[in-house]
Amino acid sequence: MRLFFVTGNANKLREVKEILKQLAPFVEVVGVDLGVKERKLDSLEEVAAEEAREAYARLQEPLFVEDAGLFIEALNGFPGPYSAYVYRTIGNEGILKLMKGVEDRRATFKSAIALCLSPGEPLLFTGVVEGEVAHEARGGGWGFDPIFVPRGAGGLTFGELGQAKNQLSHRRRALESMANYLLGLREEKLKPFQPSDCEG
Repeated sequence: MRLFFVTGNANKLREVKEILKQLAPFVEVVGVDLGVKERKLDSLEEVAAEEAREAYARLQEPLFVEDAGLFIEALNGFPGPYSAYVYRTIGNEGILKLMKGVEDRRATFKSAIALCLSPGEPLLFTGVVEGEVAHEARGGGWGFDPIFVPRGAGGLTFGELGQAKNQLSHRRRALESMANYLLGLREEKLKPFQPSDCEG
């Protein structure tokens, strides 16, 4: 099964391909950058769904879009659905400045996937990881990886976890939900025909 992943982010494409290779090896992920305009909406789900609708109208092929956001408790959920814009404008250093002296560092990383297999409303899948904002940037990775410490990772940031990030990230959790759905569809297609299927 071939699925187009609509993104202009090479890091995200690589991560998604690596994760889906483990979760759904029957899916061939093809990255495509359609230059879809980034939406500024109030939820990740809305952003992903809008972008998926536009992409499907243009491509007319099975595809999915993923949007992720860092929601910081002490900042009332900021940057949330505006994470990509905020990262481009103030970066990790800007977030750390906003959090200087703040004791409550709780944060949530969320991922929302919108899947379009045919015309109509996209199917939505989400993934969430609880954690906190680090006091300084640590490790490599991309985006907010160096400043997000996921719960259960021994105090390491996503940036310090390297490949292990793909085992517990918000993106993996959303992709797991989508992969389970696709596996169900595949099993339905492969199910042997029963005469009773036509009865009733």
